[in-house]
Amino acid sequence: MSVVRDGIGVAEGISFGPIRVLNWGMPDVPHQTLDPSAAELEVTRFAEAREWARARLLDIQAGTEEILGPLESRIFEPQLLMLEDPEVVDGTVRYIRENHLTAARAFYWRMLELQAQWVRTSNPMVLDRLSDLEDLMVRVLHHLLDLREPTDLTGDEPSIVVARNLTPSLTVQMDPEQVLGIAADEGTRTSHWAILARSMGIPAVAGMVDLSRVAHDGQQAILDGRFGRLILDPDDRDHRVYRDRKDRIEAWEEELGQLARLDAVTVDGQPVALRANIDVPAESGRAASHGAEGVGLFRTEFLVVGRNAMPPEEEQYEAYRQVAAAFPGQAVIVRTFDLGGDKFPTFLHMPAEENPFLGWRAIRVCLDRLELFRPQIRALLRATAHGDVRIMLPLVNDVEEVIRVRELISEEEQGLRRDGIPFSSAFKLGVLIETPAAALDAAELARYSDFFSIGTNDLIQYTLAVDRTNARLASLYNPFHPAVVRQIHQVSRAARAAGIEVSVCGEMAATPLGAFLLLGLDITTLSVAWPSLPEVKKVIRAFRMEDARAAAKQALGAATSKDVTEALVAGLGGAVDLEVFSGRWNLSLPGGSD
Repeated sequence: MSVVRDGIGVAEGISFGPIRVLNWGMPDVPHQTLDPSAAELEVTRFAEAREWARARLLDIQAGTEEILGPLESRIFEPQLLMLEDPEVVDGTVRYIRENHLTAARAFYWRMLELQAQWVRTSNPMVLDRLSDLEDLMVRVLHHLLDLREPTDLTGDEPSIVVARNLTPSLTVQMDPEQVLGIAADEGTRTSHWAILARSMGIPAVAGMVDLSRVAHDGQQAILDGRFGRLILDPDDRDHRVYRDRKDRIEAWEEELGQLARLDAVTVDGQPVALRANIDVPAESGRAASHGAEGVGLFRTEFLVVGRNAMPPEEEQYEAYRQVAAAFPGQAVIVRTFDLGGDKFPTFLHMPAEENPFLGWRAIRVCLDRLELFRPQIRALLRATAHGDVRIMLPLVNDVEEVIRVRELISEEEQGLRRDGIPFSSAFKLGVLIETPAAALDAAELARYSDFFSIGTNDLIQYTLAVDRTNARLASLYNPFHPAVVRQIHQVSRAARAAGIEVSVCGEMAATPLGAFLLLGLDITTLSVAWPSLPEVKKVIRAFRMEDARAAAKQALGAATSKDVTEALVAGLGGAVDLEVFSGRWNLSLPGGSD
């Protein structure tokens, strides 16, 4: 009998195949002593293991750079440096020679010793190395113990990988030809490994709780990365439903590919600026090929989440410049670091909080940690010399936050002028409207902002007091709640009154009813995940702007979410097949009640 496990969809796609449980934890290292005469042989074995690990890491780094670019490939540099670190090497060799331990036991002891020292230290630059230490430890020990490397899937049949959690360095080693999908107990859509999975085109689901303890090697499964579902031991009906769905999606995607070359314009001639949301620079090329007219949300957290050091200015500048170069003459809106909540870089040592989404996050972190924020401001200003790069501030509640950022920007502009570094003084600074406080204060915020973007994901969450990552509350997370609709309308009116652009970059814009409503509220700039660009364009080209405005007017007067939805469905009038978009926002799923 099939078993359905639901989690969080983090990378779209449907895959079928056997499960491979990835146990990449620390192997058992037996305590063995040597005859003193064998010590030098073990020293040689340790040196060979280090050289093997170095060659392996360089190969993986080269493959990562080819697929994802030079920025992502740098995540292996700390481990490469650690292989030559005297603290690691000399300490291990000393244990072999003086304590007559095997190379594996000596290396294990020395790495545990360093791990304990680093945990006790208050130096963030040392603490940052802990995850690299663990990765390297697992890799070298498996080689010294003649065990198969945990992430080596060569020789296996293509499979769906199940793991407790993943690190970026583990994820980038996965061959999409061998890894049909990923299901992890932990993680969210913004986890660095999930971002990499999307970039690599591997369907993935996170938040599966204890799946790695329940699933077993060879067990057949179906993974749906769009809707966050894994079916264990699927029956014939499950296979029919999901095969049919996959076939229909692939056929539909062929049609959507042709749409990428067409304009995003309604039936009655209203043009819509359709931009892309991207997570890493490597996605900019795919976004452009899918018809994006610029970038409406470039999330910069990839530079810090999963990394163990504060990103230098030069690395950030190269990332922003790369995306700007992919969209000459078009807007590229870069969101400053949105840290906290579910994104915790190790080097910041985020405090434990009972309600992290209501705590120290986003603009609050940046204004408190100027050693992190100032290099980002400088890098962004430098990138403005290469295109229409705009700066967007997340989770702003108060005009004083915008004023303080403008002061910091002015200071960094002066520094760039002194250093003779080019930038454009005509850049735009905008605010991401994500809270009811910002929506209610939109008219005042507009006085200090060059543009607005509405982040509907958080706006819905904060308005309805519903955690958007909690699967149990999924039915309560409703973008068509009247309170949400009215706030979006209020922000749109305030922006238009101030003469500034207003856009939406949340997932609401990627649904047919959402896009229809937003245009009806006179928001004609939308930004969605790049794979959704053609399907949103198909929706836009299917309806009339006057019908959208009429439906939005009815929605604004509706008393319930059901009334809002019914007004929008009636307004679309069959122009769009809503079944194609099933699975999002409580729309029924075609093919049965699965």
